[in-house]
Amino acid sequence: MDERLKELMQELGNAINDSLSDSDRIAGAIGEIKRAGYDVFLVLEATIGFNKREGEEDESETETTEQEQSVRSESTGKIRLTSQDHKFLRALKISVEEDQR
Repeated sequence: MDERLKELMQELGNAINDSLSDSDRIAGAIGEIKRAGYDVFLVLEATIGFNKREGEEDESETETTEQEQSVRSESTGKIRLTSQDHKFLRALKISVEEDQR
């Protein structure tokens, strides 16, 4: 994984932790539970996904309208899959033939 992405993920984790620690509402709720005679264990799970954006397309391709692209897709019967789509299909043990350009 990219070092810069690791740093950004760590910063996001720190920001989430700080926002929870600094919350008067959370501190108040925990204090009420403690005053009621209970110990508090707070464990939160966050799922954060990252998807690398695809590179820039050739200028001639970007000039086509969405309608032209959908017509082209309908006529050829082909779809575009993202890298995330490929990962998901591989996880399901579904192979996808790569388009040979």
